[in-house]
Amino acid sequence: MNIEKLAICVVTFKRQELLKVLFASFEQLTQAPWRIIIVDNEHSEQTQTMVEALGKKLDEQWGETEPDAQGNTSRVIYAPQTDNLGGAGGFSAGVKRAYELGAQWFWVMDDDVAVLPESIDRLAPWTKKYEVIQGSRFDYDGGPFYWQYQFLVPLGIPNPIAPAAFDARGYRPMNTLCFEGGLFKRNIVDQIGFPDPRFFIYWDDTMYGYRASKVTKPIVIQDRILRRTREIGNWDIAGLRQLNSTSDMNRYHIMRNRGYMAQYFKLYGDYNPVIFALGTAATAAKEVIRLVAVDRKNLRTGIKQIYRGWKDSHALMHDPNWKPMPALG
Repeated sequence: MNIEKLAICVVTFKRQELLKVLFASFEQLTQAPWRIIIVDNEHSEQTQTMVEALGKKLDEQWGETEPDAQGNTSRVIYAPQTDNLGGAGGFSAGVKRAYELGAQWFWVMDDDVAVLPESIDRLAPWTKKYEVIQGSRFDYDGGPFYWQYQFLVPLGIPNPIAPAAFDARGYRPMNTLCFEGGLFKRNIVDQIGFPDPRFFIYWDDTMYGYRASKVTKPIVIQDRILRRTREIGNWDIAGLRQLNSTSDMNRYHIMRNRGYMAQYFKLYGDYNPVIFALGTAATAAKEVIRLVAVDRKNLRTGIKQIYRGWKDSHALMHDPNWKPMPALG
């Protein structure tokens, strides 16, 4: 069983060594995707050369595919950006490019993962019934990676105690998404538009999944489809869950982008200012704990970025000119 016009959308920025690992894993896929689109936020000659080499290799391995809307038959497309759009802008650009080419399914991922050979085979059966599917992943050390698939909407935070185990069905309903291996159908893009590039980094995939849950029933499946390839410092919590290291830039956007989150909640009638404020306070507390437990060397600068992001979120939250990403259908 295959997936109709499946486009893999990868966003990369200055990670050529990791990209080599991902590209090598594409060569091992047991099924050929319709297109692979590499969004390069660095616009690097080195990355372009790597993408061209991958395209030549995969076209020889699998053969060229049917023409897209622009008449191109190569499976691999290089999509350089003039500016660093962040993950959010990169995924928005990648999905837009794939959409314009005629893709029917969009499988999005960062550059610090590798696909498993049977991943498309494992995803394909679920596409007969569901329109948004999140596969499970292995962590960089080979163990299972726990992902918080349940979003507590009134608070605007992931549920930290959502059960990790799957039942006999092999899936769980979810109301969020992760652009590290998330798969969604064209009609979802028609209904809610492209991913919102204004997030730059963080919460963009969460909110895309939240919006998708308003028009369909997203699921997370127990089938492993990816493995993470970048080691990140972390603090293990109860053996499975972990608090990963992050950057001051991430800390700022974690707080700032809650302004955009609140706007989308207002759009769908899910915004309660008191409860949402509690979620914001909880998010700030989590980031302080992360600083103390994992990123202590950045304690002073990190606290500053948390405060700055929190402050900037208020302006976004009350921006009278804000508009959601438009539907396409």
